[in-house]
Amino acid sequence: MSSLFVGSSVARAYLAPLKRHSRLLPSACAHRYLSSRATVLLLDDVELAKAELEKLRAKANVVRSQSQSREEFVEELKALDGLKAIYRHFGGARSIKVTGRFDQDLVSKLPKSLQFLCHNGAGYDQLDITSLTQAGIQVSNVPKAVDDSTSTTALWLVIGALRNYSLAQSQLASGHFNSRFPFKAAHDPGSAGAKVLGIVGAGGIGRALAKKASAALGMTVIYHNRRRLDADIEAAMVPLGQPAEYVDTLDELLARSDVVSLHCPLTPETKGLIGKSQLDKMKKTAVLVNTARGPVVDEEALSTALESSAIGGAGLDVFEKEPSIHPSLLAQSQDGAGKALLLPHVGTLSLETQTEMEAVCLRNIQHGLETGRLGFTVAEQAGKF
Repeated sequence: MSSLFVGSSVARAYLAPLKRHSRLLPSACAHRYLSSRATVLLLDDVELAKAELEKLRAKANVVRSQSQSREEFVEELKALDGLKAIYRHFGGARSIKVTGRFDQDLVSKLPKSLQFLCHNGAGYDQLDITSLTQAGIQVSNVPKAVDDSTSTTALWLVIGALRNYSLAQSQLASGHFNSRFPFKAAHDPGSAGAKVLGIVGAGGIGRALAKKASAALGMTVIYHNRRRLDADIEAAMVPLGQPAEYVDTLDELLARSDVVSLHCPLTPETKGLIGKSQLDKMKKTAVLVNTARGPVVDEEALSTALESSAIGGAGLDVFEKEPSIHPSLLAQSQDGAGKALLLPHVGTLSLETQTEMEAVCLRNIQHGLETGRLGFTVAEQAGKF
């Protein structure tokens, strides 16, 4: 992705230096003073991709939002002449706390001049894509830059959940070394009798995990997807062994897998995809890994399954009601239980990945301003602009 939009023309004229580093235009009058050029509104700070930010500033008036509430945001929009693009970040502590979800109501209040909404995140359940599309607003996410870091996080959870490392850490913290560790409940992912990794959602992250787990750990890979992938992609998922095997139903994948790893987007169809019925179909020794979105899993059902030993364990980086975590899941990660290995949604939180995610968004905005179309949009808008 680093070479995306290389060679695009960039205007030479820069904004006159402003006193504030962010170059915020503090009033409606100031907004309108520069209204001869397109305006780009940053709902969140660009902290890392400074070179791309300067290139964008050479092309447009870049304004940092000062809104502290949804109502203030709506009023701020009215003061912005020539607003063409909005940049936002998916983080739960970011602008989502100000604007709320971009639902039908908020979309109806967006200015007619707005053409582009670039969302810094792989998942985009915070956006009502149907309403945005009907309003003629092109939307992009960051689908590829997150593949490596998120799949690495998933791989760590796969290993840790299979080997019961959460329990080992808990026992160590309580003053015990390894004398109490139940090694008969810890399993190697490969070696004799390779474990089966079941991928639910074979997009970029799911395919990257399959490649890493098969090459590094010797795992066998099966997957369930909305549609079967081409044979060459299946082969690339397992470069050192038999191609990844497509299974027609989720139920079959659940029954056969030693690890079920979730990589599907959060949609009305996937909300609660994994509940009691699905967990009951898994092997008693199997583990569930989720680096997709928390609400894909019914956490109450998962907690019950862990408490009753209906499944062997879980590795989670996302949660149903972030930042809150189900009390039973927390208990299962502590107090000597050790059946849940938990991370606080850090799948993409690395310097390299966060820098590239910002850069991808800014390059896409610049491409949109220059051509009238984003370089890429979310899947639901394919062929619509």
